[in-house]
Amino acid sequence: MGRPGLIGTMARTAVVAGTATAVAGGVQRRQQARADDAADQQQMEADAAAYQAQQSAPPPPPPPAPAEDDLLTQLARLGQMNQAGLIDDAEFAAAKAKLLGI
Repeated sequence: MGRPGLIGTMARTAVVAGTATAVAGGVQRRQQARADDAADQQQMEADAAAYQAQQSAPPPPPPPAPAEDDLLTQLARLGQMNQAGLIDDAEFAAAKAKLLGI
């Protein structure tokens, strides 16, 4: 029994190379899994902070109710259009009824 033959040396080299590849692949998968977990954790923290900020913000004020002045302004405009002859009496009455909700 002396030195191993060419086939024995090649077989040993293949086993060593295969083992090294398997170990390196395992290390790489663990590192990737840790990086993914850290990214997921950061995203969850960012989502929680955004949710808390949204919940603690006061609700927007309700839109102002239409002012009565608005209605009066529109009625005055209709009257001016009627007097100017842009609309006839029937159109004026219909538009006024629509504004008043009649």
